[in-house]
Amino acid sequence: MINSLRNIFIGTAILVLSACTTDPGVAPWIADQGNGTYKNPVLFADYSDPDVIRVGDDYYMISSSFNSAPGLPVLHSKDLVNWRLINHIVKQQTPLDVYAKLQHGNGVWAPCIRYHNNKYWVFFPDPDYGIYMTQATDPAADWSRPILMLAGKGLIDPTPLWDADGNAYLLHAWAKSRAGFNNVLTLHKMSADGTKTLDEGSVIIDGNKLPGYRTLEGPKFYQANGYYYVFAPAGGVEQGWQSVFRSKNIYGPYEDRIVLDQGDTEINGPHQGAWVITQTGESWFFHFQSLGPYGRIVHLQPMQWHDDWPVIGQDSNADGKGEPVLSFRKPDVGAKYPITVPQTSDDFAEKSLGLQWQWNANWEPDWYSLTERNGYLRLYTQPVSVLKNLWSVPFLLFQKLPAPSFDVIAGFDASNLKASDYAGLLLYGYDYAWIGIRKQSNDRLQLVLEICIDARNDCEKKVTPIKELTDAHVNLRMTMQTGGAAQFSYSQDGNTFIELPEVFTAKPGRWVGAKVGVFAATNTEQSSGFIDIDRFLVR
Repeated sequence: MINSLRNIFIGTAILVLSACTTDPGVAPWIADQGNGTYKNPVLFADYSDPDVIRVGDDYYMISSSFNSAPGLPVLHSKDLVNWRLINHIVKQQTPLDVYAKLQHGNGVWAPCIRYHNNKYWVFFPDPDYGIYMTQATDPAADWSRPILMLAGKGLIDPTPLWDADGNAYLLHAWAKSRAGFNNVLTLHKMSADGTKTLDEGSVIIDGNKLPGYRTLEGPKFYQANGYYYVFAPAGGVEQGWQSVFRSKNIYGPYEDRIVLDQGDTEINGPHQGAWVITQTGESWFFHFQSLGPYGRIVHLQPMQWHDDWPVIGQDSNADGKGEPVLSFRKPDVGAKYPITVPQTSDDFAEKSLGLQWQWNANWEPDWYSLTERNGYLRLYTQPVSVLKNLWSVPFLLFQKLPAPSFDVIAGFDASNLKASDYAGLLLYGYDYAWIGIRKQSNDRLQLVLEICIDARNDCEKKVTPIKELTDAHVNLRMTMQTGGAAQFSYSQDGNTFIELPEVFTAKPGRWVGAKVGVFAATNTEQSSGFIDIDRFLVR
């Protein structure tokens, strides 16, 4: 059984919680060690396929978001180690009607952010539609409506380059699941305004001609040292590596070199990310690690140059190929900044959802309210009567798992559930489990635990009645241990938690890690019921 964090007094814990924020003092993961060093990962959360740029003294990161809405998160940092969510680039996914239905693993794949002509540019792919471009003058404000600048199936991982000679280019990879092939990178001439490509494109790097290469993808285009550089991963997310290609001519031929792999470390598949140069001239590289139920977590590696080739991480045997570091001195950015962490906990005191929250698909405004009852998130029950389980439900409200081990407590008021309504605290992936409240036909409230194994294949649900509730107010808790083992518990006095004996092991979803969140549903065609949630505390 899980034995951590027993019998916690909620009233005291809430003192550290402020609206839509997370106090670093109680955050479940802090990369900054407070002594001039950091530990990896710098983000122990599923910010998949990260790309990062520096503009002045500010750093911005974006990542893929697949089917979630809002999508394309933007994070900000002053020192490459301490990060904070500041925006989502797309509030709803396009086409709106398509993504109103849940599309597991589709939507926004690996994006690229650049700063050019005093604007921020983001190119992102939808593997079923093509490559979109959007731009803004302030990354924390509204972005332009995405333009489909290159239509086609299987086009992924775009990266633009505005050349010093005035020409503009777009490089991208291919998804075999849509295009029928992959392992090649295609270059197009692009209009300077990024709204269209100007030719059919040419393959400039063919992984099929390189010994041992498979799944060459995720390119990032740079120009430096008199070379065109393409940083591109290969080998797949679980076991892959990071390669760099260089050429004096943008069309090639390109030399290649593996510059980062797992080596003797425990960091599997280190690849796909971004090269960043600090104000002081240091080079650093971000990459992800695919870590089962936690998704693709983000690491930061030092980067050196030798003979105009980058070496990423620690090159202990001086062979030009680095290995990931678990800790290192912090980047020199010319100043010191306070510890910050991405948002997790929420007391719902604001009039809009915190940036940590994402719906499972394009959302409807009548699914929720933050104004009907001050200090509460109200979720209106939505029908699932035609669905066999929660796997295909769009109105689930989630955030990313924030650490290897952590605790979530949510306070529920079930006073306004109607017969056949149910709501709860949910841990969600290919398998899922939730603890929550059902309103029975006799108007009594029942506390239940539901576990669904292999949800995408119409699992048979195991529903365990726990007890009949005499009070509609209940605190629900999920405690996760390193490795993804989770246990649920409940409290009605806000003081003593009663732990359930079942241990549930989290599973990832389609291209994403597991998620934790809340929901309200009904087995009727329509219900006027709702659940009120007064806090979501993550520690």
